[in-house]
Amino acid sequence: MSFRRSANLESDPPIWGSLLYNYVHYVKAETGEIITLGNVKLRVLEDGSRTDNRISTVEGTLPAGLRGPPAHWHEMHDECFLVTKGVITFRVPANPSTGESEKTINAGVGDYVVVPPRAPHTFSNETDEEAKFVNTFTPAFYIHYFKLLAKMMEKGKELTPEINMAAMAYYATIPVPRRT
Repeated sequence: MSFRRSANLESDPPIWGSLLYNYVHYVKAETGEIITLGNVKLRVLEDGSRTDNRISTVEGTLPAGLRGPPAHWHEMHDECFLVTKGVITFRVPANPSTGESEKTINAGVGDYVVVPPRAPHTFSNETDEEAKFVNTFTPAFYIHYFKLLAKMMEKGKELTPEINMAAMAYYATIPVPRRT
């Protein structure tokens, strides 16, 4: 595939108003819809409405000492985390050949964690400082899980693991069975 390159943009400017393009979406710092889940804040950067639901993105803020969600995996979407402040601890299964049942990843600023479908995981902020991250979901539908939780909590319900997992089930997210 080849692309036509203009030798001189001034003599060959783009044709604004042509029929086959989308519009750039810009979210200024400190703006965007805020989803509040107790003491966790999510700033919506893209909800999928401008990407044909191919991707959604949030900036998350985790308070110090946050325990995080129950261990789970996603059946239908990829999830990526870019840590921008602090340290986020991820717990994932270890490779069975090592003999360990669990692996701990302490992801710091600039670290990137990719969680493909069916990859069990959980995360927490085990430090005494706030942590921030940019989180993507592909496809975008999982952002509605957070909106559902926020509505449930607005109605005075406490976010218990059972309520959390019931909400996750609507969005193809499966709890990791507990060992007995």
